[in-house]
Amino acid sequence: MKEGKFTSVFVSIAVVLDVAGLLLFFVGIFAPLSYWDFFVLSGPLLIFMSTFFWIFWYMGNIQVSDEELNLTKQDIL
Repeated sequence: MKEGKFTSVFVSIAVVLDVAGLLLFFVGIFAPLSYWDFFVLSGPLLIFMSTFFWIFWYMGNIQVSDEELNLTKQDIL
């Protein structure tokens, strides 16, 4: 499997959730709406959900060599 194959997917989802969360949050703060609390509370919730995708992106970019894992290479006969 190609190394870091899905990391671009995880980072793009995380960025989209961050931007959407900030937009909802600022709409809730600055727009004169009667249901502003929905936007103020759902924006940070989306930003919190994006942290999972940031963690998946970070874990996908960790590179560990065989020597660090103490793996022995098998001879193929």
